[in-house]
Amino acid sequence: MEAPSPDGLRVELDGPVVRVTLDRDDENLVSLAMCRCVTSLLLDPPEGARVLHLRSSRRAFCLGRERRGGGADALRAEARVLVELNQALSGAELFTVAEVSGDAAGFGAGLAALCDFSVASGSARFWFPEVEIGLAPTVVLAWLPQLVGRREAIRLTATAARVDGWEAARLGLVTRAAGRADAVARMAREEIDALLRHDRDAQREIKAFVRDTEGAERSIAEDLAVDRLALSSLRARAREHRSSPTREAPLSSST
Repeated sequence: MEAPSPDGLRVELDGPVVRVTLDRDDENLVSLAMCRCVTSLLLDPPEGARVLHLRSSRRAFCLGRERRGGGADALRAEARVLVELNQALSGAELFTVAEVSGDAAGFGAGLAALCDFSVASGSARFWFPEVEIGLAPTVVLAWLPQLVGRREAIRLTATAARVDGWEAARLGLVTRAAGRADAVARMAREEIDALLRHDRDAQREIKAFVRDTEGAERSIAEDLAVDRLALSSLRARAREHRSSPTREAPLSSST
């Protein structure tokens, strides 16, 4: 089944997997309409969906975003659309898996980095080119230091340094890298299959706990962990009880 989508984006619904393919042009620049579509899929997914699989049909994964804003209000509105997609990638219940077989720059590098799992070709290049046009990529800097550390975030954005997939994996921009394109697709399938093998409710709690405790002091996170674990254990016990067959009490014999 294929869902309606804006130009440059293919959305295919395959059971619990929503496959989103960037398919616009050689640079695969994302438009605001494409951003809104992916945000909507993440926040209001099709019934039964568990994973959003993001990939590209072009040589490049995504070399950034389309820039159209003119005045200050238009630029703020444009930036808000980008931030909303970033927040959805981090906060949605759907797990996100990026398959990056080609170069990713600017907002495209962010799309790959903010997915829960990102597998990349070792030859793919990642960079943030905004400084080359005199722009400070503040939308990127809102999340990048937490992912790669302050020094690396400054280096990557202030120098527009290009790193390959292997270095991106070492830095934490992606989860894993592979030497061949077919291996990247295989690794993406492996991540998706591993997610679908396990309990959906437990996975939702994992993602929610990581999101809710990000940046929190350890003592606060541990206090929250006690409450969440108790509730999670009770729900798991209730599910186990519902799924177990009813056992009849043994008949007592009279002598």
